[in-house]
Amino acid sequence: MSGLRVPLLSLVCLALACAQGTAHDSGGPGDTQGETLGHGDGDGDGDGDPGDGDGDGDSGAELDIPGPPDQELVDVEHQREFRAVWVATVYNINWPSNSGLDVGAAQAELLDIIETCEAINLNAIVFQIRPESDAVYASELEPWSRYLTGAQGGDPGFDPLDFLLAEAHARNIEVHAWINPYRAAASAASNLAAPHIALQEPDHAHTYNGALWMDPGAIAVREHVVDVVLDVVERYEIDGVHLDDYFYPYPDNSPFPDDLTWEQYLQDGGMLALADWRRDNVNDLVEELHDSIFAADPDVRFGISPFGIYRPGIPEGIVGFDQYAQLYADPLLWIEQGWVDYLAPQLYWPTTYAQQDYEVLLDWWSQQNNGRYIFAGNYLSQLGSGPEWSLDEILLQVELSRLYSDQNSMGNVFFQVQPLLADTLGVNAALYDEFYAQPALTPPLAERRAAAVQPPQVTIVDDTAMLDDVDDQRLRAWVVYADEGGAWQLDRIIPADPLGDLVELGPGRWAITAVGWHNVESQGVLIEL
Repeated sequence: MSGLRVPLLSLVCLALACAQGTAHDSGGPGDTQGETLGHGDGDGDGDGDPGDGDGDGDSGAELDIPGPPDQELVDVEHQREFRAVWVATVYNINWPSNSGLDVGAAQAELLDIIETCEAINLNAIVFQIRPESDAVYASELEPWSRYLTGAQGGDPGFDPLDFLLAEAHARNIEVHAWINPYRAAASAASNLAAPHIALQEPDHAHTYNGALWMDPGAIAVREHVVDVVLDVVERYEIDGVHLDDYFYPYPDNSPFPDDLTWEQYLQDGGMLALADWRRDNVNDLVEELHDSIFAADPDVRFGISPFGIYRPGIPEGIVGFDQYAQLYADPLLWIEQGWVDYLAPQLYWPTTYAQQDYEVLLDWWSQQNNGRYIFAGNYLSQLGSGPEWSLDEILLQVELSRLYSDQNSMGNVFFQVQPLLADTLGVNAALYDEFYAQPALTPPLAERRAAAVQPPQVTIVDDTAMLDDVDDQRLRAWVVYADEGGAWQLDRIIPADPLGDLVELGPGRWAITAVGWHNVESQGVLIEL
């Protein structure tokens, strides 16, 4: 069953008509036993004018208008989980399938992604809106992405982010805006269009390993990234901002050409070593993004998906790439400082690899949670590529992620959506049957867990609950629970309509909660039918 939507004024009128129907049927104009709103004036003369019968037009007494009835409240909740998938636009990996699609075809592909997620109860899409200092949305700060039309700056004829938000939110699916902060072009040979940051700051745009990169040490670059993110936060009702593992570029055995900003730092009296200075540049961006996003909209989740190994030897026995020393990324600091709501470490190895053991790494990352969340990143696109990437392996990784929920391991992010669109090896039904048969909300934002949310005002007409947010809150959803054998069980999640909602119920005991945009949930209003 689902929520039907009609304006609340109509619902109230319906309720009043039902409640007063017997009296209305038995009386007419001037009949004080049969009066309803707009029929009769209460003076018994049938003239329809307000008054108390003495002809002076006053009522003679104040009207006693009842307030909302008292509601019995109960504590209810369900297991939260971040069930997300990355949708990559760089190189047209996931969407659009090709540059130059017409509007109808491009929107149809987005709908296919959304509906695939909806069918298996995923609740978040991490959508790449800024693959190379460009925009997969309408922006005055950066040019349209070349992956949309084939040429950077080309208008695709609609706003993909706006379309995605409307369609995903209608299906209880969050949209997290995924940006790459420093990559200016995936290919250094690409033609750039105004107002691309590399054209504005050419001294800080460097060719490295075949791509074009903006210098993280340039204050103008950092300020531009923050401005771009704030522009999105303020103009779109996004649910989160997401960064991946690309900070300083993956090395190609040559030095990154940031001499200009490094030498300026030294001339200004800087005392840090080069590697520490580079890490400090990235840390400054992460901190400023956190502070700026929270100030602009504290209900927007900010998280980062770092490389899955913090440093070789951490924890003991782990071997691999050193992001701390080579990408100048320090995700442990970010979570210790509370600058991120979550980390989604890219645990892109099967459980059979002893030197990059999935469970050992997940355990270590989740121990570092500091009151934040860990959402494991899973290499879904490897499904079926070899015997080590079986369907059972993917299912085991999700199971292990749940095993550490007491350490705030609270979900998974799958890279990327294509195996779900293709239903590779029957993965969709397997995920649904094993884990996702029931819908779920994502966890409440870590910095907003103390927020108070008022329950809905519920009016019952027959077997229908009319829900209203009389407190004018910023709500995401209503959650309906059913009493099954003395235990509350999640029944459904309904996107909240500011105009109100109708929820069809049957006989039994029910509880309905309100959920804020930050995913904090109210107590439930008890309903017995």
